[in-house]
Amino acid sequence: MHSAVSRSLKVFTTTLAAALLALSTPVLAAAAPQQGQCANRQAPPAPVDTSEKPAPGKQAPPALAVPDVPVGGPRMAECGLVTPDGALNPPDGNTAASWVLQDLDTGAVVAAKDPHSRQRPASLIKTLLALVVVTQLNPQQVLVVTKEDAEQECTCVGLVAGGQYTVDQLLHGLLMHSGNDVAHAFATALGGVDAAVTKMNALAARIGAHDTRAATPSGLDGPGMSTSAYDLSLIFHYAMKQPEFAKVVSTKNFEIPATGGKPAVPVYNDNKLLGVYPGFLGGKTGFTDDARHTYVGAAQQKGKRLAVVMLRAEQKPTKVVDQAAKLLDYGFALEADRAVAVGQISYQAPVATDTGSTPTVLPDGSVSSGTSTAAAAKEDPFGVTGWIITLVVFLVIVGAFVVGHQRKKAAN
Repeated sequence: MHSAVSRSLKVFTTTLAAALLALSTPVLAAAAPQQGQCANRQAPPAPVDTSEKPAPGKQAPPALAVPDVPVGGPRMAECGLVTPDGALNPPDGNTAASWVLQDLDTGAVVAAKDPHSRQRPASLIKTLLALVVVTQLNPQQVLVVTKEDAEQECTCVGLVAGGQYTVDQLLHGLLMHSGNDVAHAFATALGGVDAAVTKMNALAARIGAHDTRAATPSGLDGPGMSTSAYDLSLIFHYAMKQPEFAKVVSTKNFEIPATGGKPAVPVYNDNKLLGVYPGFLGGKTGFTDDARHTYVGAAQQKGKRLAVVMLRAEQKPTKVVDQAAKLLDYGFALEADRAVAVGQISYQAPVATDTGSTPTVLPDGSVSSGTSTAAAAKEDPFGVTGWIITLVVFLVIVGAFVVGHQRKKAAN
């Protein structure tokens, strides 16, 4: 009798353990990626000057939350080089603290280095401002520049207070020459600096750029400024789907017409790979003392469109644009070898903190509304824990029945 009961209990225990493991494993897997051990996972490096000191009576905002699940795939949580298995290492001489190479058509991340490391964008944040502009302002709308707009800390295009400019003309000044006066003029048109920054951050959140918080519309450093190479790759991917944006960043020379009694202003594209690197499509450059050199650029070769983002780079031993060109070469070589992607540029926002229906920007730029996983879980009256408890109770009942049956059988 004791032998039969023992065997029954062993079967019951084994079955119960297997069932519990099967139910609990997805929960453990969801929490598995460890992102907190990389440098700058939560915030950029400490500033080197007072540019991020909050205004009197205000406090710097806390660091942005780090998603439990890495956006773009498990390998996007890695700290160092992230390359396809068996691939050669990237070319020597690259100074960027973090970078991402992506396929602009599919969104595949070809290779990366510390993609979610939080850094400062410098003027690359103007790509986010430009996205807000092209979605909210008509290209032919005329804006009148204020005295405050014209007196911004430069780099400046040279806008004239009282001058009248179209949105299209100003976009050329914003993206080709990185005009801080233009950035402020756009902010004024969007309701003021605070309103513009709020709209930029809302758009970043909506498309899934959760490492990004703009503190200024121009990219000048400010309290809480943050982004990542992954996020700027996502923003640039989305921006290049907007015809107005793609047209402007591919323009080499432009002239802003005379206005306000001032002569016409010639504008030359700051991106030195334009017209030099084969198939170059355009991009953006940036620099501040805290951010160091930042860069985004894209090119098309043999039907493939690749883009590279570099953050916190230095101009030595070679210029940043030359470092970017070598990374693009490396990316095209990986594509030619049909290397397996290491991640994915995704517009699906993480659902860890969602509380309901969340709009999702799809890869084609359209917006759909869907119910988040977290919201769906709330509609389940049991959830994972509830089902575990239910199964345990069921198995206990079955186990008791089996043991009772064995005892009765032994008694007879």
